[in-house]
Amino acid sequence: MIDFHQNLKNKMDKYAHLIYNLTRNFPREELFGVTSQLRRAALSVILNYVEGFARQREKTLLNFLETSYASLKESKYLLHFALIEKYISEKDYNEAIELGEDIGAMLWKTMAGIRCKL
Repeated sequence: MIDFHQNLKNKMDKYAHLIYNLTRNFPREELFGVTSQLRRAALSVILNYVEGFARQREKTLLNFLETSYASLKESKYLLHFALIEKYISEKDYNEAIELGEDIGAMLWKTMAGIRCKL
């Protein structure tokens, strides 16, 4: 199970860095809008994951994982918005979404496992 969670954490880290790299090219006028919101959402994915495990209580962990999952969904919408506004290329969008889908599936599996225990 440690390998699973380390893999998930690595993917989340990669996702956060990818989002930061992609948003460097966003229009300057979006610095306090879409750029900031997308960066915060992407970082929230891994930060809530890490904080949830640090709390060492399953119900609390589940709550943080749900927040992590919700932030992932938020960031995926913002990526779609950025694609439509032509802030990112389709190639970059697809790379980020594919990684996001992997993370989402892994988070969902983790949450389902915890729910079975509660």
